[in-house]
Amino acid sequence: MEQIETAWKERTIVWLAGVRRVGKTVLSQLLPGTEYYDCELPRTRRLLEDPQGFLSEVRGKRIVLDEIHRLMNPSQLLKIASDHYKDVKILATGSSTLSVSAKFRDTLTGRKRTVWLTPMVTADLVAFNRDDISYRLLRGGLPPFFLSEKIPEADFQEWVDSYWAKDVQELFRLERRASFQKLFELIFAQSGGIFEATRFTAPCEISRQTVANYLKVLEATLVAHIVRPFSTHRSTEIVSAPKVYAFDTGFVCYLRGWDALRREDLGTLWEHFVLNELHAHLQTREIRYWRDKNKHEIDFVYCQRGSPPDAIECKWSADEFDPGNLLAFRRQYPKGRNWVVATDVERSYSRHHKGVDVRYVNLATLVGQFTDGSSPRASST
Repeated sequence: MEQIETAWKERTIVWLAGVRRVGKTVLSQLLPGTEYYDCELPRTRRLLEDPQGFLSEVRGKRIVLDEIHRLMNPSQLLKIASDHYKDVKILATGSSTLSVSAKFRDTLTGRKRTVWLTPMVTADLVAFNRDDISYRLLRGGLPPFFLSEKIPEADFQEWVDSYWAKDVQELFRLERRASFQKLFELIFAQSGGIFEATRFTAPCEISRQTVANYLKVLEATLVAHIVRPFSTHRSTEIVSAPKVYAFDTGFVCYLRGWDALRREDLGTLWEHFVLNELHAHLQTREIRYWRDKNKHEIDFVYCQRGSPPDAIECKWSADEFDPGNLLAFRRQYPKGRNWVVATDVERSYSRHHKGVDVRYVNLATLVGQFTDGSSPRASST
């Protein structure tokens, strides 16, 4: 809520983005002093057919327009509000970035702030009195799934069906459901790996270009996160092949057929959780990875404007860290901070590895280093 309030101080239009069932509706209904409108209801859509008439009735108010993409021309209403009804504060929600659909003929550049609601983060686990990270990794971060007494396998499939019908179809009008869902399943099953489009053409029975187009849909709807390589185009570096991460660990486990976690499963899921935490607090997708042609790899690289790159290695246990990859990275990029973020670090400490200082931290400390203890920031778009 604090993040939304901060965004409203800067713009009258706030776009609350997040995947289906992540909690956008609940959050927006809890905002104090707001009027809530559900755009999935026919009567609400009829009410909003005359934007100027509607906005004149809500002058001086704070309103929520939930699932605004259900309107015929949602960007028209938001643009009129921003330009001519500056005393009306609007929180509009949707399961995608604003620019993904032809319905949004104006992306409201300079007129809005975007707040990205990710799956549950560490603070949410504390709020629910369930700080068992393994439980969160298996169940995932969508509140209804996390709170379910048993692993809700039927709900996972229902979510996938609803995602196709209400997000993909309404926004993109794709026709080949079987191919799209096969790609969805394969990407989630291989989540966290380097993405090569040609590997998916045969099993999905689509062209390489269609694979690329479908991946753009998954990214725009916040269901897949494309982590691009950090590079200065050195001949020894991977410069173009991205890594693709599923938005939620629960879906990774579901599509891999896991109903319990083994010790060897925890590392990759922890990597997903760290990425989710960085997305939530930094409100940016500009998290990178690094890899050279000798297969040295850094999990994540974050480069703040005007600063050298921070290297982040994710380890379930700090004892699992091998400095070889980091030393290879720092031979190319000697300046920058080095972090090992692990679940078993309670108090931060430093170690010196062949001339490179490495700080071992827990996830809260890592995030605090990038946010200076401030609340998550809304992106400026």
